[in-house]
Amino acid sequence: SSHLGPGCLLARVRTESGVDSPSLTPAMAAQAIEGLAFPDEKKKYIVETLDPILEQMVQDLLAQVPEDPTLFMINWLRKRSGVIPQAGQEKVGLAMQNMNLKRELQNMHEFVEGAVSAVGQGDKGSEDESEEEEDDDEMPDDYVPPAALKRGPRASVSAEAYGQWNKVQAFTPPEHPKPDSVTSNIRDILCNSFMFSNLEPKDMDVVILAMVERVFDAGARIITEGDDGEHLYVIEQGSPVCKKKIDGEEKVVKTCQPGDVFGELALLYNCPRAASVVAKGDCVCWQLDRESFNHIVKDSAVKRRERYDAFLKSVALIASIGAYERSQIADAL
Repeated sequence: SSHLGPGCLLARVRTESGVDSPSLTPAMAAQAIEGLAFPDEKKKYIVETLDPILEQMVQDLLAQVPEDPTLFMINWLRKRSGVIPQAGQEKVGLAMQNMNLKRELQNMHEFVEGAVSAVGQGDKGSEDESEEEEDDDEMPDDYVPPAALKRGPRASVSAEAYGQWNKVQAFTPPEHPKPDSVTSNIRDILCNSFMFSNLEPKDMDVVILAMVERVFDAGARIITEGDDGEHLYVIEQGSPVCKKKIDGEEKVVKTCQPGDVFGELALLYNCPRAASVVAKGDCVCWQLDRESFNHIVKDSAVKRRERYDAFLKSVALIASIGAYERSQIADAL
């Protein structure tokens, strides 16, 4: 008896005892393993847990006599464990999968709603802060600004500040009439641009009318890193390259394409040029001045860009990159 496994022992006991029932009594099963050198707790596990499974498997195996008994036993155990659905269980399995997918979809939906809500609260907080800053901007009538604040290099990233000593002037946009075909072409370019795509039609008309065509020869430096910026440019024709000083050497960081906007960072954040742009070949651009940009485009563009920028700063993988690089990612979003 000591050379036989529990399943074979039980089969032999049943055969010798003439028992044809699907399972043996606990007393008969215990008798079958009495000669095995196992502790009592393991004998109990064999009798109560292992033997019923092995007994049924041996019965099915002998009933079908498969050519590959190993594969048969593997599949038999898989069916018993529920890995391979048995007859009548396939529909239940699909229903369970659908339920799990619906649960995951609901979780994703709740996550997106939470993210949108958080962004909305952030925008509201920004608006409240802006209102407080505007209140703080009210200066006494006898206030005299320091000379450094009157006008100088824009060395920090900040929005235009308006107050008692720097009042918003009445704005009359410049007008540079263009043929209908040119106007239509510019409109198509601007509608595909992150910066201008959300403008109202009347504001779009004002922007187009304010733009001036600029033609640059190959090799011309359109803007220079570190300079003050008074214009942004929308490319109609050509592929100028953006260059940044890295380790003391100017390196190409991007090749622009028709429809791209460059030079907007200096206008958006009142900061020096973040990169140089050089015409690689003959290049045609439409130039928009700072004042027109501030009065028509800036508010909505700043809010969208700051929302994207705040999100990108929260992503650990790209949190350490510079403002210029983040702006390129924001435009791609």
